[in-house]
Amino acid sequence: MHWTKHGRLVAEGPSAEWARSHLMVPIVVPGATGRVQLYFSARDEHGRAHVGRGELAFPGGPVVFEGDPLLAPGELGAFDDSGVIGSCLVGDGGRVLLYYIGWRRGVSVPFYTRIGCAVSEDAGLSFRRVSRGPIIPSDDVDPLFTTSPWVIREEGRWRMWYASCVRWEQRADGPRHVYHVRYAESEDGLSWRRDGHACIDFAAPEEYAIARPCVVRDGDLYRMWYSVRGQRYRIGYAESEDGILWERRDDVLGLEPSPSGWDSEMVEYPFVLDRDGTRYLLYNGNGYGATGIGLASLVEDT
Repeated sequence: MHWTKHGRLVAEGPSAEWARSHLMVPIVVPGATGRVQLYFSARDEHGRAHVGRGELAFPGGPVVFEGDPLLAPGELGAFDDSGVIGSCLVGDGGRVLLYYIGWRRGVSVPFYTRIGCAVSEDAGLSFRRVSRGPIIPSDDVDPLFTTSPWVIREEGRWRMWYASCVRWEQRADGPRHVYHVRYAESEDGLSWRRDGHACIDFAAPEEYAIARPCVVRDGDLYRMWYSVRGQRYRIGYAESEDGILWERRDDVLGLEPSPSGWDSEMVEYPFVLDRDGTRYLLYNGNGYGATGIGLASLVEDT
């Protein structure tokens, strides 16, 4: 099996003040009559991310964007006052939970991020924050920052894979973050237990950022796609029997940048979707989403 790239699914975001650039971290929710809802994050002129949504006929139709953002940066001084990026949507009975990344600009380091949650009670048409603070606070387990949550509900428990910063490194061009993917559990999706267990750790000295896990369960096998950065971002792949102990197999079903074009410098922020018997991969390319969202499909080798 291998991924076949189909180019850009969406090149540009809505024409709005809150979406001057970028179309990053795609999330897709299947809809009726062959259409899907596309959730994304875009930046305003000050670089602050907002969460938006559009509808398209998948996998090839144009996107009809909504005019207003679903979630905007938080109040001044809050953990998310510098931007919000949607990472995962989870249905919970009659409501939908949006797990997002809250950004705050720093002084000694460029930024801090924490994981927030917003809830919708109208099938994802609007969202409100469940709290003014993050749902995973700073502590001895995750003292620096957390980001990129992926959450599933399974057999009476909530499971989260998320990125945690293990240290900042002082370099000639400034501080550089170092983070990998960890695991957490919850009974209600809001209060989380963590012990610092690393699910996806660094495989080479040049790696320093592993983020945006996307976890799919295929029978008794868990599959994870994630962004991994050394010299440039690429998409890695891992497998697990229990969702806790993982084996990295980046060479099996990962994704590399193209020789040229919109995704020639990097590929990152994967989202895997099964639709009409085909497994698709949505992802960002150059500039962390500055060049839009791409599409690939899984095909059998012959």
